[in-house]
Amino acid sequence: MAFSTAISGINAAQSDLNVISNNIANSSTVGFKVSRAQFAEIYANSLLGSGAGNAGQGVELTEIRTEFSQGNIEFTNNGLDLAISGNGFFVISNEGAAEYSRAGSFRVNREGFVTNESGGRLQGYQVSQAGDITGELGDLFIDTTLINPQSTSDVSLISNLDSREVPPTAAFDPTDPATYNSTTSTTVYDELGNSHVLQLYYVKTASNNWNIYSTVDGGSQAGPSAVTFNSDGSINTGGTVSITVASADLGTGAGDLTFDVDSTATTQFGTDFAVSSIVQDGFGAGQLISFDFDESGIAFARYTNGQSRAIGQVALANFRNNNGLQPIGNTNYVETFSSGSANVGEPGTAGRGVIQASAVEQANVEITQELVNLIIAQRNFQANAQVISTEDQVTQSVINLR
Repeated sequence: MAFSTAISGINAAQSDLNVISNNIANSSTVGFKVSRAQFAEIYANSLLGSGAGNAGQGVELTEIRTEFSQGNIEFTNNGLDLAISGNGFFVISNEGAAEYSRAGSFRVNREGFVTNESGGRLQGYQVSQAGDITGELGDLFIDTTLINPQSTSDVSLISNLDSREVPPTAAFDPTDPATYNSTTSTTVYDELGNSHVLQLYYVKTASNNWNIYSTVDGGSQAGPSAVTFNSDGSINTGGTVSITVASADLGTGAGDLTFDVDSTATTQFGTDFAVSSIVQDGFGAGQLISFDFDESGIAFARYTNGQSRAIGQVALANFRNNNGLQPIGNTNYVETFSSGSANVGEPGTAGRGVIQASAVEQANVEITQELVNLIIAQRNFQANAQVISTEDQVTQSVINLR
């Protein structure tokens, strides 16, 4: 019996060595989680009694348990590298099959999908045409096509007109600075994304009374639009100008350009003319130049026209029992009956961790501990081998009895 008991010990020590060597080999593997070999005593009770005096029959490997503790987060220069700080797994679609991983080294393939190193597609929530995150889960896609331009519909202006100004004596002429008191300009866009220069002219007509004129690209003159101020410098009436530029005057092939200029926040104080803010809502076509992820996993894209918008959100999965997951290689796991079904949702919700962009999670292997475990496993192997040697000597002595 000692032979079989010692053999079970040797097998157990060998299994322990295999697990430890795998941990050491993957100490630099992104997203790798250390494993531990779990053992149990083999013990058979006597059929004729309680078995209290029976010796055990050895040891057996019961489980190789993965420890899902947090690994160190290491920052990189790749905006597509993602690390999970906290609980959860990335959801990967491998030809339609769901896999789960802590390894966040991602890239964009030639089709525009975000994939891991083995080609599995990262799953996330899709966006609507308006850039809103939807509840639809699918392959995260980086769209590199031009975003459509948007025609200007509103211009908001905050400025101050100098109350000390005197009315010009000549009729307004945009080419003659003597016929107006102040002017400012901004860029507006037609529906094809072509830019045009909007010029606003302010002409004082009397105390607390002004006219606003406008031109687009030096032509298409509009106005006057009357504005009156109260004695405290705030606007009494007027301040909103509606401007329409005919398609023929634009000369770009776009339709008529119609927008409102809101100057109701304009004041009239005894200080120099100044524009503190001028904002318009149009923009031209834009090409993707960069994108990054925030801690909630939302990918924001930035375009050459100064716009930015959400293009997707990374989804994370968590499980009731992480130790029930089945490793399948490439630092990926699949769910099992023991792990329970995946609970997929947004990062930072329902106990899920948050996303750290431009970073990866290193393996949670402690090399010093593994080397100590290696020595212990080696000693166990040697000790069980010594049992076999001793049992062999005892058996040989019995055989040699005369």
